[in-house]
Amino acid sequence: MTLQLVQVNIKARDDAALGQFWAEALGWGVSSEGPGVTNLEPVGFDWPDPSAVCIDLVRVPNPETVKYRVHIELATTSDAHQAELVARLKELGATPADVGQGDAPWTVMADPEGNVFSVLEPRELYRDTGPIAAVVVDCADPRAMVRFWGEAIDWTVHELTDDRALLRSIKGVGPYLEFRRTPDDEVVWNRIHLDVMSDPVEDQAREVARLEGLGAIRTDVGQGDVSWVVMTDPAGNEFCVLGRG
Repeated sequence: MTLQLVQVNIKARDDAALGQFWAEALGWGVSSEGPGVTNLEPVGFDWPDPSAVCIDLVRVPNPETVKYRVHIELATTSDAHQAELVARLKELGATPADVGQGDAPWTVMADPEGNVFSVLEPRELYRDTGPIAAVVVDCADPRAMVRFWGEAIDWTVHELTDDRALLRSIKGVGPYLEFRRTPDDEVVWNRIHLDVMSDPVEDQAREVARLEGLGAIRTDVGQGDVSWVVMTDPAGNEFCVLGRG
């Protein structure tokens, strides 16, 4: 198994502006591989590396406004850090969001384009993840998701219940990938999706075939002749297997 989760891909109306928000939110650097694409990664980072799941923002004409199945949760180290981060994010253009969380210790926010994310209260589990604590995927059956993703990528299952599954890089670094049961799960077009890559990248075709054997399906979203392969997992989540561009 040679696939690793390397980045979160976010569709944006203005990739540069939204990229600047997230770069300042995370304390990361900004670059671009071409017009309409903004890349974010830690300063001095040698991509890809399991110590961070990076962010790519891709400009599209009209991103949908729906309840997305994928979101990011940010880590904090203390109550004071959480309060300071929330205040700073508001100054950068984030707004409070209500997704029915009630009186929760974490703070739910929306970025300037409406993508919902959470600023977590300090948790021991996330003390060494970096600024992104977890990438969370809402689903109907976490166990079923682990049956696919636990075989698909080079990550270890740390927790598995009917309500939640937690995976992390086999090297014990970087953020967690969490599959969280939600009662109203629906297959929707994802504005945010996961990108994986084979190591070595030349194994892309073999890894795509392996994923098909696990239940993934090749998907046409109008991508044309590109170096990556668009797929959906058995629950209908879109993801991409990157190749050499």
